[in-house]
Amino acid sequence: MSKKAYVFPGQGAQFIGMGKDLFDQGGKMKERFEQANAVLGFDITSIMFSGTDEELKETKVTQPAIYLHSTILAEALGEDFQPDMVAGHSLGEISALCAAGYLSFEDGLKIVSVRAQAMQKACEAEPSTMAAILGLDDEVVEKACEETEGVVVAANYNCPGQLVISGSVPAIDAACEKLTEAGARRALKLPVGGAFHSPLMESARAELAAVIESTPFSEGRCPVYQNVSAKAETSPEEIKKNLITQLTDPVRWTQSMQNMLADGAEEIIEVGPGKVLQGLFKKVDRKLPTSSASIGD
Repeated sequence: MSKKAYVFPGQGAQFIGMGKDLFDQGGKMKERFEQANAVLGFDITSIMFSGTDEELKETKVTQPAIYLHSTILAEALGEDFQPDMVAGHSLGEISALCAAGYLSFEDGLKIVSVRAQAMQKACEAEPSTMAAILGLDDEVVEKACEETEGVVVAANYNCPGQLVISGSVPAIDAACEKLTEAGARRALKLPVGGAFHSPLMESARAELAAVIESTPFSEGRCPVYQNVSAKAETSPEEIKKNLITQLTDPVRWTQSMQNMLADGAEEIIEVGPGKVLQGLFKKVDRKLPTSSASIGD
């Protein structure tokens, strides 16, 4: 039997109409969306299904929307959802934890909501951003960040040759200039609200810690490869700690993918909107079978 890794996308994968096919199936899936409206205190389903791109792009909407799409889809797979391992990119880690049974649907949603609002507040406190650096070795990018004045750090190790940096606007501009001179194929500022996975998220991390520490986590059904360690974790206490640290630490997705493959993953199934993570796995192993989870096949 080939080992299956189920992976869950993060912010940036959203699109208008996401999840509507699940809602329209009625039953438990429709109930989950209605439950989410009640927990969040606003009508997220109407924004997801028929809102504007601008409304959906707000961090406090985007993050719960992606979580809902991913976790309700995983639940809808029923017996077909048989993970040997799971992982999620940034926000997607919370979806992965819910799908694998470490967290209840409602507790996961509350954590996502607090995380999103805290991150949005941190973004508003200081002008900050992120930039994708393509075509350079990680070490070159890390060194340039260290040598740049102000706050700028390696934030998302997405795949070999693609590293996202995060920090204050002037420091990002300076680092991009430096990295372009160093031979980057592209140094592209991203349309994000702030410096995720950097020290500028410290205020959000403190808020998130309070809610995570008071939330019950259970033993899950399979290991989760966490962003902070890039390793297979199964201890609820360790998972909580890593989830809190994740806001200010880098997403080690390249390393997570490499470790999952080294541990025997032979098939990658992406659960949620978009195909971003499948594309990143293909950069590590072109021949790897990847697919999007879907119901009613």
